Amino acid sequence: MKTAFLFPGQGSQYIGMLNEFDRPEEVGRIEEAGDILEINLLSMTRNEPPGALDLTHWTQPVILVASVLALGRIRETVSPDIVLGHSLGEYSALVAAGALSFSDAVRLVHLRGRFMQMAVPEGEGLMAAVLGPEREQIEKVLERVRKEDQGIVSVANDNCPGQCVIAGSRPSVQRAIDLLKEAGVRKVIILPVSVPSHTSLMHRAAQEMKTLLAGVAVGPLEIPIIPNVTAVPIGPGQRAEEVRDLLVRQMESPVEWSRSMAAALAGGVQRCIEVGPGSVLTGLGKRIERGMEALSQKIVWESTDRTKEGS
Repeated sequence: MKTAFLFPGQGSQYIGMLNEFDRPEEVGRIEEAGDILEINLLSMTRNEPPGALDLTHWTQPVILVASVLALGRIRETVSPDIVLGHSLGEYSALVAAGALSFSDAVRLVHLRGRFMQMAVPEGEGLMAAVLGPEREQIEKVLERVRKEDQGIVSVANDNCPGQCVIAGSRPSVQRAIDLLKEAGVRKVIILPVSVPSHTSLMHRAAQEMKTLLAGVAVGPLEIPIIPNVTAVPIGPGQRAEEVRDLLVRQMESPVEWSRSMAAALAGGVQRCIEVGPGSVLTGLGKRIERGMEALSQKIVWESTDRTKEGS
């Protein structure tokens, strides 16, 4: 059975997400990551001090650590034929594919979070989930805002049919929300984050990542990966420069998750396992599957996180 491992991104964190990882080798990994970050990782994942877990520069490495630990366990019984990661989850996927070391990935996503926070002053960015309309309808509204207001707003995540996230400068996103509601969109949810990820406002952060990635070893892909930017599988084999370029472009480009999952399923994947905290990607994947009439059989969906499975 052709199997894909799916690695979650920011938003899947929850208090106590590392509590179950108590094997000696897992404790060692947690301590290794804590040394790199110069923080007590277990305390932080228990939200000590309060609010720490939701700070981008901590959230990203914690989710990666939890995902890599879950990867170690699931690989005892099954190996992936292809991997995908949602936004920062792409770094977890690259660890699974053998292209990034654990220590490099922890450091990269921590700094990635810092670069993202520094790129746009607090309160100047906005993200909102738009539920219901297809992407084409949303894009028309955003184009109008860009044309009339000369603002910055774009689709940041295309998660599944009927669910997109838009992001940009606060006035432009708010204007887009107003126009979407005028057009009959009933549900738009402003997200509790101020970092307008995956938009042109992340250009400065992307350039910082480009410089950082230039000094990081990227090994050959042992298994294929479907990148967020292109939704086209790459690998196996040596693709270091391509991987670096895709990770840089990812910061300013939409997460094409709907297309990425459709490519995996159309490519013969029959089993999808979400590896890491939560089960957000499992829910999105089921909606993507329902929209693909050409599939000849039902997909098996699983999650490594028993505490959040089915949530």
